[in-house]
Amino acid sequence: MSIRKLVNIWIDGACVGNPGRGGYGAVLVYGDIQRELSGGYRLTTNNRMELMAAIEALKALKVSCSVEVHSDATYVVDGVRNGQMRRWRMVGWYRGDKVAAANADLWDELLKLCEVHEVKFTWVKSHSGEPGNERCDRLAKQAAHGASLPPDVGYESPSFPPPRPTLFDDLPD
Repeated sequence: MSIRKLVNIWIDGACVGNPGRGGYGAVLVYGDIQRELSGGYRLTTNNRMELMAAIEALKALKVSCSVEVHSDATYVVDGVRNGQMRRWRMVGWYRGDKVAAANADLWDELLKLCEVHEVKFTWVKSHSGEPGNERCDRLAKQAAHGASLPPDVGYESPSFPPPRPTLFDDLPD
């Protein structure tokens, strides 16, 4: 039995307007090693950037780890901790009768990454002087102001979740 490496991650997202230009930042710490990640999009939302920060940070881990993700976004922390994203997945990424879950493409990707790693999400108060949170906030804001930002395809041209079939659609046999 192997012991997983313990990694602490701080994440944040930012938007200039909401929707608007967006960025994410992440600070990953393993022992004395620290790595920073950031990126941005030309048109997105703050919630998407919060999710993207978590996704990109977890994707950066090359082996299965024990991870504590620190975030000031209750949207992300509560979505994971209360099982909301798992319930949405069970019903095809819909919250209720024909109401698609917002950001289902990113929730789906985050859930898959949480199944690779042992992940715990912890809420931290924003702008409280916590160094990891302050740094990823600066990274996210800087990324949102970057030049030549790519499109957030999941926001600008959403195709997930697929539309639910109705009784009037041709269904496969």
